[in-house]
Amino acid sequence: MTAWFGGTREGAADVGIWLSRRVTGEWTRPIEVATGIQPDGGRYACWNPVLFEQRDKTLTLFYKVGANPQSWWGMLRTSRDGGRTWTDARRLPDGILGPIKNKPVQLADGSLVAPSSTESLERPSTWRVHFERTGDAGLTWTAAFPSASADGSAIDAIQPSILVHPGGRLQALGRTRSQRVFETWSDDGGRSWTPIRLTGLPNPNSGIDAVTLSNGRHLIVYNHTTRGRSPLNVSASRDGKLWDAALTLESEPGEYSYPAVIQTSDGRVHITYTWKRQRIKHVVIDPTRLKPVPMPDGNWPHEVR
Repeated sequence: MTAWFGGTREGAADVGIWLSRRVTGEWTRPIEVATGIQPDGGRYACWNPVLFEQRDKTLTLFYKVGANPQSWWGMLRTSRDGGRTWTDARRLPDGILGPIKNKPVQLADGSLVAPSSTESLERPSTWRVHFERTGDAGLTWTAAFPSASADGSAIDAIQPSILVHPGGRLQALGRTRSQRVFETWSDDGGRSWTPIRLTGLPNPNSGIDAVTLSNGRHLIVYNHTTRGRSPLNVSASRDGKLWDAALTLESEPGEYSYPAVIQTSDGRVHITYTWKRQRIKHVVIDPTRLKPVPMPDGNWPHEVR
């Protein structure tokens, strides 16, 4: 299943959340499953849907409603039949936005940790990352913020994605205005996080996504550049620190952005992303066939295509 927001233009009141299901090798006709219509008849735009299937097979659709990212609020719907029918939309508690762009992770004790972030009203907007944790399938939540750096400086960062390491250690990676992907780590199940720091991976102020595979390796989908949104790449890592070039998804001129990545029960990796702001593209990868190449100088190897 894939989800996106669509309407007249980004931020317009008619923008809703749309879904398509892949059935017997074909994508179903998209249907609108959420709007920003309010009880008083007013309507706001919808934004940033995030789909997540819990271990009990409950499928949750998180999304945002509001005039803009500075004032939006979190919503969710759930499905027990693979997205064919959905519960009524429910607003998340005040101050809780849900996963802002990328999927949550479910810990061994069943808790969900949702990667989130905020954008302030002033211009330029201040970007701050935080994490929201629920132990009761989204009824109640707590929020945790990365600790301050020793020198008091702050990195503008949003849209984290969470990786899971041995022993339950968590790592989040995401988007910045600093031309590099950021990271922060948690040793206590997402209750506290280290100060945000920049990694060696480039970032052109564009969304990324990442996933921990069943064999413990990690993949990140991102634009390996500091300018523009082409190329779109996949890198692989064993420890979340040293990343190797694994695959080039797109390299032609254009915008290839806002990826989402999951691994399904058959071991395949599925990636969706915006293709030139015209379509949603779906790519399926067999991760056992990837042959990652080191990037000691940080440059993308010519042989990885």
